[in-house]
Amino acid sequence: MSKTQRNLIKLILFLIFMLVLSVAITDKYYLLISLLFLVATMVPLYRRFENKKIQSREIVFIAVLAAISATSRVPFAMIPSVQPTTFVIIVSAMVLGSESGFVIGATSALVSNMFLGQGPWTPWQMFCWGMIGFTAGLLKDSPILKEMWSRLVFGFVCGFLFGWIMNLWYVVAYIKPLSWIAFVQAYAASFYFDLAHALSNVFFLLLFSASWLKIIRRFQKKYGLVDLSKEQL
Repeated sequence: MSKTQRNLIKLILFLIFMLVLSVAITDKYYLLISLLFLVATMVPLYRRFENKKIQSREIVFIAVLAAISATSRVPFAMIPSVQPTTFVIIVSAMVLGSESGFVIGATSALVSNMFLGQGPWTPWQMFCWGMIGFTAGLLKDSPILKEMWSRLVFGFVCGFLFGWIMNLWYVVAYIKPLSWIAFVQAYAASFYFDLAHALSNVFFLLLFSASWLKIIRRFQKKYGLVDLSKEQL
């Protein structure tokens, strides 16, 4: 196992530990946990900055994409679960790689919730969107994301997986005692919202993914930005 793989495993285990911790103290310190979560996702970038002398324009580019992803969620807040945030995270990760995709996804949740409301759900949203970006970055050179039809399937699946993980937090935090019936009821109640998220991902990917990929790659080429996922942590 390479050093990069070991570091990624340690990071993911640490983030899962913080998710469990957020459930244990669901009414306290959730903003602190979210900030710690964000710091943890930024560790690979800072390590690369120290070891590889990452250029400031690379960090700025990632920050800009994260800001676009976060703010794009706000105008759609009135429509439950419909937003282009997941779309922006996916196309950004397809160009910049898994490491940057995770950072953009996690940052998007924290920043957008500064407008829409922070809560114990924030670190879970950071994890969900971060892992969507991470997975999209890992698959960016595979036929799954290169072909439009399979890209749409990926976006559709991501919409449901996002909702299922968030449902897990809700059930564990608020339903006592736990039972299989409670799980089934919670997941059934969220079906509409998960479907809306999945279909909105398909809509945005179908209409805008090709043009956004061209724009992001043009900026990447113009400013000489590298794929962070190809660097050693």
